[in-house]
Amino acid sequence: GRSGFARLVSEVALGKAGIVYGLEVSRLARNNRDWYQLLDLCSMTQTLIADADGVYDPASFNDRLLLGLKGTMSEAELHVLRGRMQAGLQHKASKGELKFSLPAGFTFDDEGRIVKSADEQIQHIISLVFSKYVEIGTVSGVLKLLLEEGLQFPRKASFDKSIRWVRPYYKALYDTLTNPLYAGTYVFGRSKMIKELDEHGNHRSRQKKQAMKDWLVTIHDHHAAYISWEHFLKI
Repeated sequence: GRSGFARLVSEVALGKAGIVYGLEVSRLARNNRDWYQLLDLCSMTQTLIADADGVYDPASFNDRLLLGLKGTMSEAELHVLRGRMQAGLQHKASKGELKFSLPAGFTFDDEGRIVKSADEQIQHIISLVFSKYVEIGTVSGVLKLLLEEGLQFPRKASFDKSIRWVRPYYKALYDTLTNPLYAGTYVFGRSKMIKELDEHGNHRSRQKKQAMKDWLVTIHDHHAAYISWEHFLKI
């Protein structure tokens, strides 16, 4: 998905580049696999590589060795930085202070605390969904009821702070009923990023849900709730 790097590689492979400049050449690629691929192509097409420290010829053993070390050090540096950032996020989350996109029915107040939405219509429909689920016992049953009553359901995109009212659908209700925030519980680490290979051998990342026992942070009674924690566990 990196169109700029793909263009760079193709230009080098076609012999259209005489030299590749970079402030930090090891940052041209995000991993050593791509970095060594670029070095191999530059070596075959007699393309030089230059950064703030000097000019290198990948066809030269000494220069290739130095460039390889630069790539390894860069990858290690990125790993350390990523680890520090993750540790910082988890530390803030452990105190219940890490902000993230809130679902419909909640908002942040002026002091950064999670509070119920001031819109009583939003509060009513969310409370209705939970109470009807207790009566009916299935998400599909609650969905059918809302549709029969002609009710709209509040949703909020992760990239947008505004609420939009939509025709109820299964996933919207399921996400609401299984979100611990509605039980007044602050949670961090409900999912983790895993990397896989697709059918073409390319790396792909996706979110994988974690079992409740593997959640990194769980803080009960963190904010005002729509249901109790015991009610949430039954759901």
